Amino acid sequence: MRNVKRAVLVKPGSPLEIWERPTPSASGREVIVSVEMAGVCGTDHHLQSGDIELPNPMVLGHEAIGRIAELGSEVTTDAAGEPVQVGDLVYWQPLRPCYSCYACTILGDVSQCPNLVTFQLHQHADKPPVGAYTQYAWLPDRTAFFKVPADVPAEALIAFGCAMPTVLHALDRLGGIQYGQNVVVQGSGPVGLAATLLAHLAGAGSITVLGAPPQRLEMAKRLGATTTIDVTSTNEQERAATVKEITDGRGADVVIEAAGRIPAFTEGLPLVASNGKYVIIGLWGTPGTSPVEPRYLNNHNISVTGSNLTKPRHIYETVQVVRKHHRRFPLAEMVTHRFPLEQAQDALDAVGRGETLKAVIVP
Repeated sequence: MRNVKRAVLVKPGSPLEIWERPTPSASGREVIVSVEMAGVCGTDHHLQSGDIELPNPMVLGHEAIGRIAELGSEVTTDAAGEPVQVGDLVYWQPLRPCYSCYACTILGDVSQCPNLVTFQLHQHADKPPVGAYTQYAWLPDRTAFFKVPADVPAEALIAFGCAMPTVLHALDRLGGIQYGQNVVVQGSGPVGLAATLLAHLAGAGSITVLGAPPQRLEMAKRLGATTTIDVTSTNEQERAATVKEITDGRGADVVIEAAGRIPAFTEGLPLVASNGKYVIIGLWGTPGTSPVEPRYLNNHNISVTGSNLTKPRHIYETVQVVRKHHRRFPLAEMVTHRFPLEQAQDALDAVGRGETLKAVIVP
């Protein structure tokens, strides 16, 4: 039993509070992890602003890497069967599916599990902390966690937090990006940057990133974008004209929504070429509606795909992508802001203002 500090969102709109509560030792198939870095995601900002319903006070944060502090008596390996011991660096999925429903067992899609426990939404802050804004995180039974190889820099991995697993899931649902295709990425935050890198690695012919501010667009170029367009200095018509010019008047074969804004959806559909695909990733926590003409989708053979959360294997695949490519691309440089746990509110504010490439909390 140890007393553990945690950053708690008590109610939407209120500043985060630092609580200290006891946390029990690991037993059975539980793991206690000493958090080294917790990523600050745009979803955390949406939670505080009230865009997502808050059932109870919660420990914020769903992206983290840390070192195993305690292993329950039944834990000998990670979710891929790799032996683990105290002191190993691990990266985990902040979800606990039931693995016994139709979605889990027949569809093979844990993101649609009706019994899914998402760590920060379903756990009261007085309980052992499963959120990431904490000194020690508690990983309950059925948590998919993976050992991080020694040659994977912590910053390079946490730079993509939940973003790369989310994009890997979306690309699976999309059917992948084919060599030579024209791709448009809406948004230049961590999700958009992960999409840019993965499109580049897939051999996309052109990758046009729509976003802001300039430092994010510069990173997009370093990760493989062939064209960047600042949305603060252009209008929708100008951006559409540029995409048409790049694609010889056809439009993009694949458009990836990673902006998290309803107007981006409205703008994105007309950018898709005939027989093209549009995948929505960033609107998970953004309520709202947008007009759609079904005839347009029908007559242009356009596929629109939603993608919710991730599967455990996408956490594992993210580790492999970072391991293979962190020397070639400036992944660790994406972590531009670090905050102690006591300044978690400052981290949220910086992300909300768009000042960061990637902010992390270092408990």
